[in-house]
Amino acid sequence: MSDTDSTPTLADDAMMRLPVPSFEDLPEDLQDRIATETERSGFTPNVFAALAYKPAHFRPFFDFHDAIVDESALEREEIEMIVVAVSGVNDCYYCSVAHGALVRIYADDPHLADQLLASHRIADVGAAHRAMLDLAVKLTEEPAAVEEGDLERLREAGFSEEAIWDIAVVTAYYNMSNRLASFADMRPNEEFHTLGR
Repeated sequence: MSDTDSTPTLADDAMMRLPVPSFEDLPEDLQDRIATETERSGFTPNVFAALAYKPAHFRPFFDFHDAIVDESALEREEIEMIVVAVSGVNDCYYCSVAHGALVRIYADDPHLADQLLASHRIADVGAAHRAMLDLAVKLTEEPAAVEEGDLERLREAGFSEEAIWDIAVVTAYYNMSNRLASFADMRPNEEFHTLGR
């Protein structure tokens, strides 16, 4: 977006397997949401361009995202830590890079995202966050293996019942998001690679 043109541009390479719509062809509510995000971020995150492919899915996807972030018993850095650990397990390029940047920003740590992507087990986190990430990875890799003992471990680590629910919701939402991003071959914006470093 240039100084002379305040209209967001949706990158043609936001996703490689399906066409990216033009901003001008989108419904007004999507244009408003994308313009707001572009102004806030300084660029248009490619996930907005890709998901604009189907406006009826764009709306609930971002409404649910906002509910997860705005109404969570978890801190924002904890949400992003879960996203990065899950995205690493799922080999999701877009979410690993984009949310890796958010981990660096919200945790104020230039190394944590890289550690989480390599393996949450070697990341420099405390016992409570290790339990949180253990559950997120187990729910990602072996959902049927999750048992009451996993929840009890989170309780013992100090998480409330609401926070435990939120750990599961963030994990489930981003497993879906990872699969969609991988299917469409969504590409992270160049800006994400250097944010928070």
